[in-house]
This record gives sequence, C-alpha cells and structure tokens, in this order.
Amino acid sequence: MNSEWSSATVDRARRHAALGEPARLAIVDRLLLGDSSPGEIGRALGLPSNLLAHHVKLLEQAGLVDRSRSEGDRRRSYLRLRTRALADLVPARVRGAPRVVFVCTHNSARSQLAAALWMRRSAVPTASAGTEPAGRVHPLAAAAARGHGLSLSHTAHVDDVLLPDDLVVAVCDNAHERLGSRATDRLHWSVPDPARVGTRAAFDHALRDLADRVDRLAPAVHHSGETDA
Repeated sequence: MNSEWSSATVDRARRHAALGEPARLAIVDRLLLGDSSPGEIGRALGLPSNLLAHHVKLLEQAGLVDRSRSEGDRRRSYLRLRTRALADLVPARVRGAPRVVFVCTHNSARSQLAAALWMRRSAVPTASAGTEPAGRVHPLAAAAARGHGLSLSHTAHVDDVLLPDDLVVAVCDNAHERLGSRATDRLHWSVPDPARVGTRAAFDHALRDLADRVDRLAPAVHHSGETDA
C-alpha cells in the first residue's frame, strides 16, 4: 500500500470523513441550495450551539463550507457550501413551485440578473422584486446582462409581486433578514452587493456567482403542476 498518497486523495478522504457523520451531512444538505446562518441551521436541525460549532468547524477544515459576514447585520455570519467539492451531490427535482421569485434589496442588480438567468435555464416561471426597490436597474447590471445576452425587467416591490405559493430566493443578506415571516420557506443566497464595489468586474463576478447557483437550483425545481415521468 502506498504510504504517500497524493494531496488530492488526502483532500478527498478528508471530505468523505467529514460527511461520514449524520449531523454534518444534514448541514451540507441544508446548504446545498442556499446559504444559512449557523443559528438558522441549528434551529432547523435541532442542534445545540456548541455541537453545531464543532460540526461546522470540521466542515470548514475539510474545505466543504465557507463563512462570510452579513452585509446587513455585521454581527451575523452565513455559511456557504463550496460546491466544487460536491459536484456530484446536486439533487434532481427535489421540490415543486408554481414560480420562483428572486428578491434583493433594490431589485436593481442581483435579483434582476438571477431572474434573467433562470429564464434561460428553467421552464418554471420567474419574477424578481426588492424590499426597497430602486427607480431603475443599475447601469452596470444592465451592461453585464447585455454582455451575456440577457434582458432585465423593471424594478418592483416585493409586496406587489409575491404570491403565497412562490418559491422565494433571497439573493442578498439584507433582503433575507428583512423578509421576516414573509415567505418563510425560502432559500437564501449570500451574494455580495456589486454596487458596493461599483466596477464592471464586480457585476460580472456577481453574475457568475448567480449563474452557478441557478445551474444548481434549476434541476431541483419542477413546476408544481408537473408530474414526473
């Protein structure tokens, strides 16, 4: 037996070992389609904070999870799955929805781009909205969209868009935190606000991040009136 395994093999073994515990696998399942704060995961899985911290630390050490500070409330942090380490774990058709609605604060960049990407990737209807919508789409978001052949819509307030059965995806921390009891069964994508940087590169990076997430989510959502073959 080879006693000097390659670093790639050692890394894979570390990831497999991290996933070999039910609680850690449940955390990964929770993060597969959206980001969550440790508190949200603890409440959802019924894990005490000390035990949750232990499992999250091992997942971070195995390169499976990243942590970032909330752009809304700096006291909060969000966990994000490093999907390249789990490329073969994307679920198929795990939930139904009549429509997918992407929500951010101003509905001027991230939610607009996400909805446009969704239209290209899925037949499930989509819309976007903001908790504090701006008067127009950000010019750099429009430019990034044009560069990828995407078309963006007009801004709208979340209260004028959401319907009871929509699958809501909050694509910014502020929106996720401000939605509160509205759309409690929602997903959260902690995508940094490109407008804070204000460069074309930042908007292109946000678009790539959203495209990766849309590519993961789209196969997992089917129209609620659709039946599997």
